[in-house]
Amino acid sequence: MRTIPFMLASVLLLITAACGSNPGSTGGSTGDQKEEPTEISIMTTFFSQEPPDEDNVIVKEIEKRTNTKLKITWVSPNNYADKLNVTLASGDLPDMILADYPQRYPLVKSMSQQGAFWDLTDMYKSYPNLAKFPELTWKNLAFGDGRNYGIPRVRPVYGQTGLNIRKDWLDKLGLKEPATTDELYEVMKAFATKDPDGNGKDDTYGFLGYTDPTGVGKFNVIETAFTNTVGDWKLEDGKLTPTIFLPAQKEALQYLNKLYAEKLIPEDFSILKQTQTLDMMKAGKGGVDAVPMDQAWESTAELRKQTPEAYVMPLVSLNGTTVTDPGSFGMFMIPKKVSEAKVKKIMEFMDFGASDEGSDLANYGFKDVHFTEQDGFKVPTEQAKTDNVSQQAMGQIFLKFDKYQKAFKAGIPKEDYDRHAKIIDERTKYAVLDPSIGVDSDTWIKYWPEYQKKIIDMKVKMIVGKETPESYDKFVEQLKADANFNQIIQEMNESYKKKNG
Repeated sequence: MRTIPFMLASVLLLITAACGSNPGSTGGSTGDQKEEPTEISIMTTFFSQEPPDEDNVIVKEIEKRTNTKLKITWVSPNNYADKLNVTLASGDLPDMILADYPQRYPLVKSMSQQGAFWDLTDMYKSYPNLAKFPELTWKNLAFGDGRNYGIPRVRPVYGQTGLNIRKDWLDKLGLKEPATTDELYEVMKAFATKDPDGNGKDDTYGFLGYTDPTGVGKFNVIETAFTNTVGDWKLEDGKLTPTIFLPAQKEALQYLNKLYAEKLIPEDFSILKQTQTLDMMKAGKGGVDAVPMDQAWESTAELRKQTPEAYVMPLVSLNGTTVTDPGSFGMFMIPKKVSEAKVKKIMEFMDFGASDEGSDLANYGFKDVHFTEQDGFKVPTEQAKTDNVSQQAMGQIFLKFDKYQKAFKAGIPKEDYDRHAKIIDERTKYAVLDPSIGVDSDTWIKYWPEYQKKIIDMKVKMIVGKETPESYDKFVEQLKADANFNQIIQEMNESYKKKNG
């Protein structure tokens, strides 16, 4: 065995000491305060009314505690997909970029496989708070090669997207909580036609939904209730089958067409933005939506300013199914142009954000300034609103893992939090997972955007009645005969078998 000469070993030790800080360090500051701050550029989204500015008090405090200088490009969720694709295509990438739905962006997958982003698989376990994220979260974010190319924007698997319903409207109209799509239809029809808000006008909808560039948006909850799967694939007899081939998918679209024809959903759903449907719910214009529990409580809190008994109640399941999420709302990817030394600084930065200290600072701010503590909960003050302190702002970058995260929303009474936590536990019994998560296909990467656009276009036209069931059947038969589409199916199944042994 060769030994390192003493002088060389000494030099190496000095270099290591100069370059390194403990990769697991998360307390207070993540580096020697005598060092120059690490400049980190980030592209991400926000859900607050306005994004934090560069002088935001929380941004400044995070910079201080992590010895960084942040340059954050905040992008509205309404056009994040477009901005992400344009930025990726340009090649001019920040040090850290959020891919909010990485499995759905072929460009993200292809660039990762071509080595455009750092492989973090063997790195993240050195950072204790990132290593605390559930193994399922990391596994679900891995691509077909089993590697992780990003840091999870961690979220619970359960309690994310699900149906929520105006419980006060149910009570007023003498209706029971719906458990099936047939029962849901009757409830939505009553919400749209029986004046549940009592204003004497025909101005309420059954379901506030919208579409997005990767699917039919929140109507996916209805699709899952019919198909008993999440996403574009279903596992049948050990094989992945495109959901577009399933008779149940057609039934779901015919169901949604019925809602559209009877004006139980907004006529302009296909051009509505996510934020617009949230605003409509808060304004009392709808009785059912499909958002995470914390956003449902946000609507409840706003509605109670005018209607004290209002309650947007999370439902447990529909047709015995509950939509689940991959355990993250996307991931932050680090381009390969970033030096290895800086990658370690970024990992330290994100590990701090996953700690109790970093997460609480980003989401709640300073105690007795931005929040007070009551019944074990952090209750925001008016100053929190003034300073734009919330999970919807810097909390979109820094957040620790909490199974019951979505049961909580600042200001929620403990009894409601406890109820929502129990609903999360109940949802686990009806959970439906996306079987294609982490499964890859080169042909998928190349051709899926084209097919996806056609499939979404067909779905929307079916919902609004511009396509007939017969033309839909013809469309499906064309896909079944398409060579490239069949190649995708073959490669996806090969990848699935490889991933699952």
